[in-house]
Amino acid sequence: MELECILLREEARIRKYLPVPVETGSSRILLEGTRPGFEAPPSASSSVFTPSARAPLGSGFSSVLAARAVGVRAVAWLLLWEVAGFTSIAATAFSAAPTDPGIRATCSEIILRQEVLKDGFHRDLLIKVKFGESLEDLQTCRLLIKQYIPSGLFVDPYELASLRERNITEAVMVSENFNIEAPNYLSKESEVLIYARQDSQCIDCFQAFLPVHYRYHRPHSKDGETVIVVNNPDLLMYCDQEFPILKCWAQSEVAAPCALKSKDICQWNNMKYKPVYKNVTLQVPVGLTIHTSLVCSVTLLITILCSTLILVAVFKYGHFSL
Repeated sequence: MELECILLREEARIRKYLPVPVETGSSRILLEGTRPGFEAPPSASSSVFTPSARAPLGSGFSSVLAARAVGVRAVAWLLLWEVAGFTSIAATAFSAAPTDPGIRATCSEIILRQEVLKDGFHRDLLIKVKFGESLEDLQTCRLLIKQYIPSGLFVDPYELASLRERNITEAVMVSENFNIEAPNYLSKESEVLIYARQDSQCIDCFQAFLPVHYRYHRPHSKDGETVIVVNNPDLLMYCDQEFPILKCWAQSEVAAPCALKSKDICQWNNMKYKPVYKNVTLQVPVGLTIHTSLVCSVTLLITILCSTLILVAVFKYGHFSL
C-alpha cells in the first residue's frame, strides 16, 4: 500500500505539468501549453490554443493523450523504482552471485590443523592443511603460511637459517629488531613466513614445520603456571591458473615474496579455511614471588662456593711465571 501511494503521488505531480484538454461546444482546446501537432492562434496574448488543420481532432488526439498517459505512468514507476532502491539491490544481487552460500556449498572445504609437538621449553609447531580437491588440480599452486608468534614464544632466526641449509623447513622471519634474549614482558608479537610443502603421507595435503621456544616470564604470586595462546595463522595461496577453490574461499590479496629465495613479489590469495582447533594453548611453568628470598639466597651461596673452589684450584694447580 505504501508503494502504491508513492506511485500515485508521483503520477499526480507529473500530470499537473501537462496540458489538459477541455470541451468547448463541438471542439476541443488545450490549456497551459502546446502539444506536438498544435499551433498557437494569431493572438499571442491569448492563453487558449486551438488545434491546427494538420492535426485532426478525432482519434489522433486521443492516441496522443493515451501515449502521454502511458509515458507518465512509466516515468512514475521509474521514479518509484529508484526511490525504493531496487536498482542498487538488483546490482548487488548480480555482483554477489559468485559468493552465494549455495555456490560455496558445492566447494570442498579447506581444513587446517595446528598442533605443538615435544615437551619442555623447546617445542615444534606443526601445521597441516588438507584440500578436498585432488593434488593433480593443485600442482601449479603454492601455499604460504603467515604465522603469528605471541610474545611468550620466540623463533631463533639462526636456527631457521641452519634448517634451511639442511632443507628441513622453508621459513623466514618477517619482524625486524628481534631480540631472542628478551623476557616475555619486554617482547612483542612477531611474524614468520613458512612455505608449506606437500605431505608425502597425504595426497591432497600440505604441511609446515617451525621450531619455537619459551621466553622467561614474570613470577606469579599464587599460580605457578601461565598460559600462551597461539592463534591460527593466515593461509595464503598462489596459483598459476584459476581454480574453483580460489573463487570459493579467497577473501583478499596479500603481497608476499613468490618464493623463499626470490625477490619477486606475488599477490597471494588469503584463503578462508575451517580450523580443527580454535587455537593452541600452552602452559608454561613460572616462579612464585614468595620464593624470591629463598632463590636469591641459595643462588648467592652457590655462586660464592663455586668461585671459592675455582680460586683454590687455580692457586693449587696453577703455574705462575713472573
